[in-house]
Amino acid sequence: MSQLRAFVFALYLVPVVLLCLPAAAVQPDEILADPQLEERARVVSKDLRCLVCQNQSIDDSDAELARDLRLLVRERIQAGDTNTQVTDYVVSRYGDFVLLKPPLKASTIVLWVGPAVAFIVGMIALILFFRRRYQVTASSTQPQTNMATMTTMTALSEDDRKRLDKLMGDS
Repeated sequence: MSQLRAFVFALYLVPVVLLCLPAAAVQPDEILADPQLEERARVVSKDLRCLVCQNQSIDDSDAELARDLRLLVRERIQAGDTNTQVTDYVVSRYGDFVLLKPPLKASTIVLWVGPAVAFIVGMIALILFFRRRYQVTASSTQPQTNMATMTTMTALSEDDRKRLDKLMGDS
């Protein structure tokens, strides 16, 4: 039975491992003949975001736009541009959004500060939630005095008090 479980586990594990591997969507017809230029193209491509997928570099994406951008990068490198010039050219056409690591400036401040602010707000909300929950729990476990009972106790007549004392003393 344990061999069957190991086999089933392996069947589930293989697709998960395959999904974690990089896609490497670069087609053979895109690869440059010069290995040094191709290496530069790969370095530049890994820093550029696929505008369709938005969570992958153009090097990892199968989208047509990513392919066009990969070809553009290789074209600019063959034309003699440096890596920085190629990146600046793509950014001038598509904006900072095309960068997987956008620069810190006024238009991208939300991208850099947003996650930290969301984390801090979330932590404050959790603290307030648990503090209120603790206060409600603590107040419900404390003995509470019933004002109606106290009023009734003080409104007893003298005969009722004697009778109550007698009952309390007899038990």
